[in-house]
Amino acid sequence: MKKKAPMDAAQTIRDSIADVTALRLHRTGDPALGTAVGGIKTLQARRFRGTYADLLASPAAGPAARFFLEELYSDSDYSERDQQFGRIAGTLQTLFPQPVVATAVALAVLHAQTEALDQDMGRAWLAQPDGGQSPAARYAAAWRAVGQPHGRQEQLQRVLAMGADLARLTRTPGVRTMLRMMRRPAHAAGMGALQTFLEAGFDTFGQLARQRGGVEQFLAAVEQRETALMELLFHAAPVACETELARTLGQAR
Repeated sequence: MKKKAPMDAAQTIRDSIADVTALRLHRTGDPALGTAVGGIKTLQARRFRGTYADLLASPAAGPAARFFLEELYSDSDYSERDQQFGRIAGTLQTLFPQPVVATAVALAVLHAQTEALDQDMGRAWLAQPDGGQSPAARYAAAWRAVGQPHGRQEQLQRVLAMGADLARLTRTPGVRTMLRMMRRPAHAAGMGALQTFLEAGFDTFGQLARQRGGVEQFLAAVEQRETALMELLFHAAPVACETELARTLGQAR
């Protein structure tokens, strides 16, 4: 069983990146959908900045909040990182220890799920009547049209698990030294984007873990706020959804 795990990890990464690539290709052939998905991603990044304005401004939690924003909630183009993941999936386990490989697999799976949900949101956004709705109202309507409460909850749990995994890595003796030593060979092997992600995540959550209860408090705040927002979007009156989204978007910097 232990020998089979790396092969499963490589296939999971390849399958996830293939799914993301197929979604991107579909948007290339449908410019309106591509624009809508891009707009959804931008709104979500702005919403994150507003929801976590206090944490982003905090000397203690700020680096972790920015890491989540830039690596998980951003509207950035991750094409280069995806290409690297797909290309090196089969050799990943020969360069990195199993806990690091598991984190890479989790990132790939989360990325694929997020891209699929964003694409569904883009379709639902285009289906809304363009009759002077505010972006907040249109986003809330698209969210409800897409539905998938289980998928949304699963996505959140994967985000939280990613933070917990990175924090756990910081407590594993020798991992930081290994990552530093891997910098040159990883870049030479075409894994520069993955190496950058791992080092940034390790350093960010390592800093947070040095504060008593820092990681747990940060992840609890993310879980509480994201869960509250999902409950609002799924169950509250449309005007309440629009008001809350407009508030967070207005707080974004």
